Amino acid sequence: MRINLFLLAFFFSLSLSAQKKNDSYQLHINKASSPIKIDGELDEQAWQDAEVATDFYMILPMDTSFAKVRTDVRMTYDQQNLYLSVINYNGTEGPYMVESLRRDFSFLKNDNFIMFMDPFDDQTNGFAFGANAAGAQWDGLMYDGGKVDLSWDNKWQSVVKNYPDKWIFEAVIPFKSIRYKKGITKWGINFGRNDLKTTEKSSWAPVPRQFPSASLAYTGTLVWDMPPPDPGTTVSLIPYALGGVIKDFQTDKPSTYRKDIGLDAKVAITSSLNLDLTVNPDFSQVDVDKQVTNLDRFELFYPERRQFFLENGDQFTNFGYSGIRPFFSRRIGLGVPIKFGARLSGKLNKDWRLGIMNMQTEKQSSTALPAQNFTVAALQRRVFARSNVGFLLINKESLNYNPNDLAPGTAAYSRYNRNFGMEYNLASANNFWTGKAMVLKSFSPGKSGHDWTHAANLQYTSGKWNISWQHEYVGRNYTAEVGYVPRQGYVKLMPQITRLFFPKKGPLLSHGPQITSTNFFDENMHRTDNELLASYGMVFRSRNTLTVWGSGTYIKLLQPFDPASTKIDTLVAGSEHNWATVGADYVSKPQSLFTYALNARYGGYYADGKRLTLGGEFGYRFQPYVSIALSANYNKLNLPKPWGYNDFWLIGPRVDVTMTNTLFLTGFVQYNEQMKNMNVNTRFQWRYRPASDLFIVYTDNYLPEPFAVKNRALVVKFVYWLNI
Repeated sequence: MRINLFLLAFFFSLSLSAQKKNDSYQLHINKASSPIKIDGELDEQAWQDAEVATDFYMILPMDTSFAKVRTDVRMTYDQQNLYLSVINYNGTEGPYMVESLRRDFSFLKNDNFIMFMDPFDDQTNGFAFGANAAGAQWDGLMYDGGKVDLSWDNKWQSVVKNYPDKWIFEAVIPFKSIRYKKGITKWGINFGRNDLKTTEKSSWAPVPRQFPSASLAYTGTLVWDMPPPDPGTTVSLIPYALGGVIKDFQTDKPSTYRKDIGLDAKVAITSSLNLDLTVNPDFSQVDVDKQVTNLDRFELFYPERRQFFLENGDQFTNFGYSGIRPFFSRRIGLGVPIKFGARLSGKLNKDWRLGIMNMQTEKQSSTALPAQNFTVAALQRRVFARSNVGFLLINKESLNYNPNDLAPGTAAYSRYNRNFGMEYNLASANNFWTGKAMVLKSFSPGKSGHDWTHAANLQYTSGKWNISWQHEYVGRNYTAEVGYVPRQGYVKLMPQITRLFFPKKGPLLSHGPQITSTNFFDENMHRTDNELLASYGMVFRSRNTLTVWGSGTYIKLLQPFDPASTKIDTLVAGSEHNWATVGADYVSKPQSLFTYALNARYGGYYADGKRLTLGGEFGYRFQPYVSIALSANYNKLNLPKPWGYNDFWLIGPRVDVTMTNTLFLTGFVQYNEQMKNMNVNTRFQWRYRPASDLFIVYTDNYLPEPFAVKNRALVVKFVYWLNI
């Protein structure tokens, strides 16, 4: 309890500084003096009259001087749109380095330019827009002061044109596609450039090298000559029509045909508050999850990819910690049809943020799963410079359902599950101190006592040191049916310390050790797990990295566990296991056409066994049109009888063909020996106009041995975005 009170007091003391770091960096934006055509030419009078942001600062390899590569940025606007033009001058001769024309590319593997925009000037939330040197677009929602959710997608246009000495990026962003506070004349703004040929990363307003370019704590200021135009009430209708066929070969039933229509709508209640509606949504075009080998005792986490749940979704999904998520949107509608839903989200003003979501699913007669309603409400209040206090309420309700009325042998579902919580998120003005303190309580039928959770962490990040502390408590009856909480009834303590060194010469850019101690106890503070991990990381000047590590692990099983996932036998609850492991990870330099990442580990395992894991990801790009990748993972387990010797592969080749920045073809295979499944997925996407698409998706699942088709599906989906 003393630790908790100390952390809270420390959090508030760190939050008091409100001075913005880069106030002196200002770019004045004036109304366009002429019409603008997005063509990469920059010959309009409006661009000649616009103020220039130049003299970028270097972030990498060192953050102590101006950038060597020149970048010039201009911005202007008219009544409907925000305009951006960027001249990216060459730092050295040679071809640009890009992966492909695929949208939302990897920042570090491409020559690119990105704008980070904070239209509320709260240094916490915003938008990001950019492109690589081949013209592939990059856009996302910004949250937590420096993170970007690339799953967000909206209407905007851009062109990239290459010249012998430079490449030009020109873009138009409709005011209706973003959210901003009406009447505000100062926005946070920064511009980031990644130039792989010179291995230089830079930004207009200086950002310390230990932070990402997207850090909103270090933005400059975009000063408007008058308040941005009020976009008014905007209604966007996004209907879809879908046709498809599905064949299950294992049951040998006739093919089933899909003929669906549905509708999404976006209503701008204000310039900063948005209402999203959906009726009969479909997410068949979303990429399937990347499979991983699971040798853990707990459920794996897979990220949300469905567009409806993403905008302003951080208010819901970022509440809590990676292992304590009271809300996890993938619990809604996966395997169960969603009938309709609504979400109201956005800013009430500079200090208050609101999110309310309600989703309704259908009844499933085959599993006796009742129709369910999901309601989530989040309210966030900014305090001091960049910190905030948040509240979250979650209610899952089974409608017209009584478990006592079920026939014998039928699976029972809970009538309701509710969660209520609050958290304090710390972010100091210079971002050196960050942290979170949280408390949650659940309400479920027949469960009381030990039904709450508490967690807190504090992290200090400077140029040379990264020191953090985190502790968690989850009661044995705490239940989050709409969340991701794979473990209950524990106390966790996790300190971590990292020290970095920066040689002035030689091949190394930085290097240093890291020590992490992860300790689990039961509710009576009896030890159940602990791992001591020591690693040494090296970053080379060409941006390739090498990390070597070693760990010692102790586990006392709380439940029976099959260490080989073979269903032959299980280790008994209460058994204790100790082992040591060594490993290494290497990532090649991103400038090469052929890139790769390798990892290896060897050491002990459960029941005095041995485990060898080898993994790698390999890629080759025929830039900018074709990118080929292969991921492979091999596990070899040597265990006592009855398990004995087990090994299995997980292999995933992938091909991306980007004919233009609006025409994409993706094909990949996932062979999972552990799950005895091979999946083939092909997706064609034609973005025939901004945010409007035609998708053709083909999927096969096979039994590897004997090789036979399990099921097959073909879906054609047409989506149209209409603003009215």
